[in-house]
Amino acid sequence: MLLVPGLVLCATSESTWGQIPEMFDPAGPNAESVRSVFWLVLAVCTVIFIVVGGTILAFVIRFRERTIDAETEPPQFYGSQPIELAWTLAPALTVLMLALVVIRSVIELRTAPPMQHDQRVRVVGHQWWWEFEYPDYGFSTANELVIPVSEGDQRRSIHLQLESADVIHSFWVPRLAGKTDLIPAKTNEMWLAADQEGTYFGRCAEYCGTQHAKMLIRVDVVSEAAFVQWVEQQKKPAAWNQAVQTGHDRFMELACANCHTIRGTDARGRFGPDLTHLMSRHALASGIMENTQANLTRWIKNPNLDKAGCRMPNMRLSDEDVQAIVDYLLTLR
Repeated sequence: MLLVPGLVLCATSESTWGQIPEMFDPAGPNAESVRSVFWLVLAVCTVIFIVVGGTILAFVIRFRERTIDAETEPPQFYGSQPIELAWTLAPALTVLMLALVVIRSVIELRTAPPMQHDQRVRVVGHQWWWEFEYPDYGFSTANELVIPVSEGDQRRSIHLQLESADVIHSFWVPRLAGKTDLIPAKTNEMWLAADQEGTYFGRCAEYCGTQHAKMLIRVDVVSEAAFVQWVEQQKKPAAWNQAVQTGHDRFMELACANCHTIRGTDARGRFGPDLTHLMSRHALASGIMENTQANLTRWIKNPNLDKAGCRMPNMRLSDEDVQAIVDYLLTLR
């Protein structure tokens, strides 16, 4: 992990979401404010560095050692109230100024009660995946947040209710907003908005366990019409045909149905991600692999191969059961 003031970059293996978050190219008003504060702090610190470094360099050159009369004592100074006052007040005023700027920005970015046209999403952090619940529409998805873009003067704010199911996590999508922690037994809130359509990547920004670096976020910002279409599709229950009935039956008979929900079936587990429209997502396991048949088979057969210590156990299924379940899951679109 590389730590820089105001920036955290986590090295990950190459994947569909292996891009480095770019906080210096904001795509929304929240992220724009964060960038402005960052540049201000950097500019102030640069000025301080130049002044202090330049003064030290000047003193080194001006008062470097010279050959002098050993019997002559150099001039002695025993303090200067103006200088002492200056080096006390200058740092204090600088810190006060930066504190006021940050406080003002935090107040401006603090979430307000959602307006009638705003979108609400409940975000729950798990080790190591994200749950996104859309309470206004009655469905949940995982790892991939879909939101409408702001159009013209009408800003589409997305109000996030942040909760944790286990340890401290932190929600961070650099191009859309600053990071906010998810604390067990506490609900935090934040908002974000996007000025342009596109896909934005983020990650958990608080170390939360061995697979912290593989807890990625994808935010798809789409047009209002595309968002409405996506919502209508997500609201539908699962549908499958008789050709995969065997896989459906095995999914229900094994422990899969105890951990996962598939709306329209008897699977109502809440421990793992909702799989009702699994194949509409771009990636598996919180973004560490593309959502393909081969990767889905590998994941179900032994999740710990790619995410050691994850809460999904190796069920030691036979190849026939794995294939039947995969064939069934492939129909969940």
